[in-house]
Amino acid sequence: MAQTYIKFEVPADLANKALEALEMARDTGKIRKGTNETTKAIERGIAKLVIIGEDVNPPEIVAHMPALCDEKNTPYIFVKKQVELGAACGLTVGSGAAAIVEPGKGKELVEEVAQKVQALKK
Repeated sequence: MAQTYIKFEVPADLANKALEALEMARDTGKIRKGTNETTKAIERGIAKLVIIGEDVNPPEIVAHMPALCDEKNTPYIFVKKQVELGAACGLTVGSGAAAIVEPGKGKELVEEVAQKVQALKK
């Protein structure tokens, strides 16, 4: 079942790059995990890349994020499973969303993913 908040289709390899960038940022930079922390990072304008799970239930939990990201000019991407997103954050449970605040060693990867996402949205 496709969620209404998903604005564009993300190729699997691009989603994997986003998760890889999140793992690098977790180890060498700074991330925010979970819907509330991610929303705050977007609102404060400190999020470099936002990653949102497609299988979040209920969808209202993350439905506001794409519009908020567009408003703040923050790149965002969708991944199929929130369990994968949680694992990339270093959690044993799923996470509805995560934000990369400081990319650390994953800076080039974050920029590459952000550029490709901008191209997908057009």
